[in-house]
Amino acid sequence: MPDETTTPAPRSESRSDGPAGRPAGPGGRSGGPGGPGGPGGRKFFRRKKVCKFCTEKIDAISYRDVRLLQGFVAERGKIVPRRLTGVCPEHQRRLSRAIKQARNIALLPFAAGF
Repeated sequence: MPDETTTPAPRSESRSDGPAGRPAGPGGRSGGPGGPGGPGGRKFFRRKKVCKFCTEKIDAISYRDVRLLQGFVAERGKIVPRRLTGVCPEHQRRLSRAIKQARNIALLPFAAGF
């Protein structure tokens, strides 16, 4: 007769569960040796982004300067947000206004061509 007090089956070792039982995906905070909390891992340090227009003393953002504006437009045609570019709020407003003007006179595309 088999013993009725059997231990539960061990969990699969191939899954690495993160917090709350969710699998830790790429870039997840699993706490491994190379992760942010690991014993030999490097500390992640993000430099504070500074406004390109403030540092280079650019006062006027012209809608005709297509080369400058293209750096702030994503591949799909969207205006890149401040938190990604590091541009200050005042210059971001001027930048988005210039991009919209350049789109209206067909210097910049509204969307990427498919």
